[in-house]
Amino acid sequence: MRSWTKRRGMLSKVVCNGCGRELKVENGILKEGCFEGKQVFGYFSSMDGQEHCFDLCEDCYQKMIARFLIPVTKREQTELDG
Repeated sequence: MRSWTKRRGMLSKVVCNGCGRELKVENGILKEGCFEGKQVFGYFSSMDGQEHCFDLCEDCYQKMIARFLIPVTKREQTELDG
């Protein structure tokens, strides 16, 4: 779950939806690993028209993907977005 300052629209807080831990944010920059999930459900879904957003800390993300029957695809990135 993300919060922004009203005046500048700067990121002020990120809380893991899985465990409730507040992640480190300094000067509007998230300073630790976080998985941001966002999905808009469309036609033929029981959740048609709903948008779901959530954030997971690295520990909760690891727990979630450990349950997958088919592992996530992993690729090394040589350049990371700041």
